[in-house]
Amino acid sequence: MSETVDRLLALALERGAIKYGDFTLTSGKKSSYYFDGRLLSLDPEGAHLISKALLPLLRQAGAQAVGGTTLGADPIVAAVALASHLEGGPIPAFIVRKESKTHGTKQNIEGPLIPGCKVAIVDDVCTTGGSLFHAIEAAEAVGCTVVKVVSLLDRNEGGSEEMRKRGYDFSALLAATPEGKIKPVSG
Repeated sequence: MSETVDRLLALALERGAIKYGDFTLTSGKKSSYYFDGRLLSLDPEGAHLISKALLPLLRQAGAQAVGGTTLGADPIVAAVALASHLEGGPIPAFIVRKESKTHGTKQNIEGPLIPGCKVAIVDDVCTTGGSLFHAIEAAEAVGCTVVKVVSLLDRNEGGSEEMRKRGYDFSALLAATPEGKIKPVSG
């Protein structure tokens, strides 16, 4: 997997997915760098590399479905679902809305999620873990068991620590140092 993640980091740099400057994150925190995971997950090679890196983690955890909060997780879960089908062991995708619909079926989760199954939750970035926790709560609300949580980048700003403290099996493909240097996660 290390070659895949090394190439993913190189692609992030090539595609401008890592930017340096003055940014305000979704969490409200200020940062000297910004990681735009969608520039990877919506790129053909990036989607392939992400699914290639994530599938073994999800299979090892016994995940029967993969999902996350819209918008960061959308292309990731679609890429994983497609790759899993091509490998002959389908892992369906689902997407958690930021807010429940107020019309139609009023559902919070879109996709073929079977209540009570084992799921993996993914996102492009983990800072405070807010989007990941939102998706975890939605999946658990329909009786699913979260067996794995993965982000493309762990900013190491408390979210992954809180995830582990709450007992979730968290992994990241890339991690940032306090100075904003992004490196592949070893192991």
